[in-house]
Amino acid sequence: MRPVTEKYGSIALGAVLLASAVAYSFGSNFTVGTAAAYILGLALLSYGVFHKKLSSIMPKWLKRTCGIGLLIIFIFVTCIYLYGSEDNVTYDEDVIIVLGAGIKGETIGKNLQARLDTALEYYRRNGDTYIAVSGGQGPYEDITESLAMERYLISKGVPASRIIKEENSTSTEENLRFTREILDSRFGSDYSVAIVSNSFHIYRAEVYARAEGFDDVTHIHASTPWHTVIPNGLREMLAILKMWILD
Repeated sequence: MRPVTEKYGSIALGAVLLASAVAYSFGSNFTVGTAAAYILGLALLSYGVFHKKLSSIMPKWLKRTCGIGLLIIFIFVTCIYLYGSEDNVTYDEDVIIVLGAGIKGETIGKNLQARLDTALEYYRRNGDTYIAVSGGQGPYEDITESLAMERYLISKGVPASRIIKEENSTSTEENLRFTREILDSRFGSDYSVAIVSNSFHIYRAEVYARAEGFDDVTHIHASTPWHTVIPNGLREMLAILKMWILD
């Protein structure tokens, strides 16, 4: 039974990874997470399809190492999502920071729209807050992410006077650093913030926020479209490992 389980389990998991990578590619810009999903998916699918031949030539230690590696990836990504799903906002924060995500041309993607809709829900409960939108202009983007976010929020009824734009950042770390500079110049040092992002992104964003000097910081998560869960989780896992090792 074990060879049969390995064969069809690998085919099923590989197909899921490939399907999620393809679906993500159609709706969002290509990322390292998409590449990781393609690579893992193709590897697992190939192992399943050619299981009899590959299993006979692969040493047991290599198969066990690969299996343990997949289990570690699954646990790691699951923990990322679980951490980000536990909101701790008080709805009394002075500023909510909506972190940018990729846009195509001038069109907001699903992840970014989810962040903005979450910010809108928060704003309806605390109309005294300011919404800081953070994100510069990257590849395949005709305008800055923050401008696209501002337009979306205004179209939903948020006054322009309640929106603060940060338009120069190209990474999560810069999102928080440059936004901090703008908020400090406007409010001094006595203010509280809440970070708004998708659940997979919350942990790393909060680490960078504290590193940039945001002491009074909470977070609230936006939903993650189902077809982006795997690529986003893999991308964030790699980004967190990079942060732990290099930063």
